[in-house]
Amino acid sequence: ILCMPYTLLQATHSDFIIKKSRFIGLITPVAGREQALKIVQELWLLHPSATHICWALLAGGHSAAVDDGEPGGTAGRPMLEVLRHHDLEGVLAVAVRYYGGIPLGAGGLVRAYTDTVVQALA
Repeated sequence: ILCMPYTLLQATHSDFIIKKSRFIGLITPVAGREQALKIVQELWLLHPSATHICWALLAGGHSAAVDDGEPGGTAGRPMLEVLRHHDLEGVLAVAVRYYGGIPLGAGGLVRAYTDTVVQALA
């Protein structure tokens, strides 16, 4: 049985707070890496005081997982795994984080970034 990947018709969002840190999620259809990088740059313009803008990409045969200063493997990779788990293709997942002053720890970061994507997909 051949499983075809899914994509999104339009962007979806999430926005929640964990231990005073705000996580804003965006999942949007993209053609490839160039478009994804442009969207991330636009988000930095919209959120110049954000602490991190982490992202994951599955598009055009390419994948990427960017932690943007979070401890390695705690942001981009978990986000990418959610996209893969949902058999998505041609999508960019982004999480904008405003640090609230309370460290989440590695496990807390993985959960927060995973939840950012899961909630945006819900």
